[in-house]
Amino acid sequence: MTQRSPSTPHVAVLIGTRKGLFIARSDAHRTHWAIDGPHMPGYEIQSALLDPRQPTRGWAAAHHPVWGVHLYETSDAGKTWTPLDEVPRHGADDGPDSLQMIWSLAPGPADQPGRLLAGIEPPGLFISDDGGRAWRPLSGFNAHPDRIHWSPAKGGLAVHSVQVDPQNPQRCYAALSAGGVYRSDDGGVTWRALNQGIRAPYLAGAQPHCGHCVHRLLVHPARAGRCYQQSHHGLYMSDDGGEHWHEISAGLPSDFGYALATDPHDPDVIVCVPEDSSQFRATVDGRLRVYRSRDAGAHWEALTNGLPQENVFVTVFRDGLESDGLDPLGLYLGTTSGHLFASADGGDHWTSLAGYLPGILCVRATVMERTDR
Repeated sequence: MTQRSPSTPHVAVLIGTRKGLFIARSDAHRTHWAIDGPHMPGYEIQSALLDPRQPTRGWAAAHHPVWGVHLYETSDAGKTWTPLDEVPRHGADDGPDSLQMIWSLAPGPADQPGRLLAGIEPPGLFISDDGGRAWRPLSGFNAHPDRIHWSPAKGGLAVHSVQVDPQNPQRCYAALSAGGVYRSDDGGVTWRALNQGIRAPYLAGAQPHCGHCVHRLLVHPARAGRCYQQSHHGLYMSDDGGEHWHEISAGLPSDFGYALATDPHDPDVIVCVPEDSSQFRATVDGRLRVYRSRDAGAHWEALTNGLPQENVFVTVFRDGLESDGLDPLGLYLGTTSGHLFASADGGDHWTSLAGYLPGILCVRATVMERTDR
């Protein structure tokens, strides 16, 4: 009789690029990788994930200047993808006032396996309870009184960083550029801005209520209330669910950047990629450096081993840095030049997994259990 061996974890890293989706796969040792793709060739993949609640299932948001915006799903861990009939949008048509881009896809709470959230442009939040087959607007956000103060940033008016709080399934977060951080405590019915303590010299007033250009927001799964934010001016930490923000940029070569990642088991570990400035938006001094703090931003160290340190003028987008949650921690970094780097020891050492992909827009890692027969 054939016996089943114990299940072992393996990692799937979804890599959304300007010309399709690629997937890198490895076992838990993360020393040998196989990359397949492109899936959805020709489409820009702005957001893609395998569902942590059921990792064989996943979604990808695909955009094409001629063919439009589509939402794809997989039921076999990314081996095959099929388009869904519906997309989250403000109206019934496909005009620019209805939908220009799906910027963010996020799984719902663990006890609601069919729930999926989406952030789009023009700014809107939508929710599905059947895995993306039908969508309904979160009108408390979409018709928020603050909307008149939201304005496009360089990358558009994007609702991104949509997340359900792992500690409280009724609490949801969303950030938008430019508008700020918003939180709902009633499952998405009502929303309020949480931007106290964020520097915003481009806005009128000393402490503007909203209108902030947020680049990335992360809600930590291991400590209730712990959040990190990369804003247009500075990197910030909150320990009360975003009610108050404390800047932690000191020690970094720049207060500008996009990408953040955390260790999901240690709320004090935060990783970022500083960039030169709003005007240049590329790596500082032409060096690809990942910065890590193990004390919630009080001290920083540059991680460079295995990363190029001369004439590297690339951008890492807000979804271009990811961790896998394994021990030791795996980190994945994708650049606009199409380079994908990985570390299997929390960033101490890096290796190149791919060097000639199309420009990378997003990276998402999922740990899956595999049973070998």
